[in-house]
Order: sequence, then C-alpha cells, then structure tokens
Amino acid sequence: SYGLQHFLHLPVALGIMPVFALANAGLILSPSWTNDLTSPIGIGILTGLLLGKPLGILLGVWVSKKIQNQETADNDDITWRQYTGASILAGIGFTMSIFITLLALKAPQDVLAAKTAIFAASLLAGILGYFILNKK
Repeated sequence: SYGLQHFLHLPVALGIMPVFALANAGLILSPSWTNDLTSPIGIGILTGLLLGKPLGILLGVWVSKKIQNQETADNDDITWRQYTGASILAGIGFTMSIFITLLALKAPQDVLAAKTAIFAASLLAGILGYFILNKK
C-alpha cells in the first residue's frame, strides 16, 4: 500500500484535487476574468491573502520572539526565510475565503470576482511560497 500511495500521490495532488476544488467552489472563469482581479473586490482579496496574511503572521512571530526568553527565541532552527515562506503559503485561503464570500456578497458578479481573486491569490501564494521555501 505504501508504493501505491506514493504512485498515486502526484496525479491526485496535481490533477484530481485541483479539479475537485474548482468544481466544488463553482468557479467559472469568464472571458473578463482580468476585470474581476482589478475590481475593488479582487484587489482587496489579492492584497489580503498575498500581503495581509503573511505580514500578520510574520508580525506575530516577531512579537512572540520578543516576548519569549531571548535564549529560547534565538535557538530555534527555523530561519526567517522559512517563516516567510510558510506565511505566504497561508495565503492559500480557498475554502474559508469562499465561505466568507458567500456569506458577505449577494450580487453574482461580486461573488464571481471574489472567487476569481481567491483562486488567483491561492495559486500565486502556493507558487511563491514553494519557491521561497525551496530556494537554496
């Protein structure tokens, strides 16, 4: 079973899961999807997921290190690059972001703009976080 799990991991992770997520989210990319990203809703979501979450997490880490005993805070094996990469990965806010969108927005065009921006931000956060964490 261990061999089968490894054999199926890549096709499931890169094929089946993204298709399931998109189908479950009801995302329809319209021909004007770039307009959705540049709308006020799109810009707000992109900014929140790609800048707000990482900055908030990094600020929280910095404050917690300042509050901790300095000896403990400086002895961990985690680098600021790793904190940054992980905080950017937190921008993959697909499920909860869509849930909040459906609660907050009523107009179909606003919901579509929000879903498009959430998808784009999640994709960008995943790619950027991957490259930051894997840079040697």
